[in-house]
Amino acid sequence: MQRFVPSEFGTDPARMEEAMEPGRITFDDKMVVRRAIEEAGIPFTYVAANCFAGYFLGGLCQPGFILPSRERVTLLGDGNQKGIYVDEDDIAAYTLKAIDDPRTLNKTIYVKPPKNVLSQREVVQIWEKYIGKELQKTVLSEQEFLAVMKEQNYAEQVGLTHYYHVCYEGCLASFEVDDDQEATKLYPEVRYTTVEEYLKRYV
Repeated sequence: MQRFVPSEFGTDPARMEEAMEPGRITFDDKMVVRRAIEEAGIPFTYVAANCFAGYFLGGLCQPGFILPSRERVTLLGDGNQKGIYVDEDDIAAYTLKAIDDPRTLNKTIYVKPPKNVLSQREVVQIWEKYIGKELQKTVLSEQEFLAVMKEQNYAEQVGLTHYYHVCYEGCLASFEVDDDQEATKLYPEVRYTTVEEYLKRYV
């Protein structure tokens, strides 16, 4: 049986009805596609892949950074909200497994590797362990982040809104996922890349 897997990935849009403007347009548009799929009776699997490691980990969860500093880091809020970070190759592997799996037919699956459910502070601590020193830390409050965001162009505001929900609200780890919808439980044979392994490439 053929199955449609929309190119969504990222955060599950069905859980983002209260998302902030202008970033919520991304989720609203994805829900339009989902409704069309379901109303047409097309078999589907949705993949909620959470945070792409390439976007988040290289910059230690700081927007606009792609390489980890050996000197300083800005913590978003208290830095304790949990995110979920997934290597892009692993997202592809789980998606390929799910495409023709009858257990995932007409369901959303979540890629939530247990060792990769970490706060920004925990990500920074892994990096500090590798480089053998503690980074100088500054804190960007929620109010400061929103003020900076409003000064950016529309496209950047959309992206920063997603950072806000992940890093200030902890939207990805604020709910439980049943084992029959969680990719690492469905496919334990896939050896995923941990955050610790991912960051080692930058040493």
